[in-house]
Amino acid sequence: MSKTGSREERELVKMLWDANYAAMRAPASGGATKKPLPDIIAGNGKIYLAIEVKSSSKDRIYINSDKIDALLEFANVFGAQPYIGAKFTRKKWRFLTPEILYKTPQKNYRVDLDLAFQKGLELDEILGKDKQVKF
Repeated sequence: MSKTGSREERELVKMLWDANYAAMRAPASGGATKKPLPDIIAGNGKIYLAIEVKSSSKDRIYINSDKIDALLEFANVFGAQPYIGAKFTRKKWRFLTPEILYKTPQKNYRVDLDLAFQKGLELDEILGKDKQVKF
């Protein structure tokens, strides 16, 4: 993982703690183990989240299908809601469920900036604190 990705992961963990969620970066994510681990796990005793963090300075983020498969497997076993946390440079965080991602011809996934801001959720929405109306 690049230093940039680690920075975004730490930023998101802090935001989750500030919202009264226990949160941690999974230090073995990114291939250090054969187990399916997301980048961040968080919960408050009622809501549990498994988040794969992706960031980009461009308008698109590509995600290997193995990352999405591992996220879904972990979330299923753990009882968490799976999200891709997308952080585009100088934009707010957006959280997308795997089923709304665009599947590429190579069977991987893509998040476009437009999709993230049209269908993605804000942090308060995935935490159950707010509900945005999407048109």
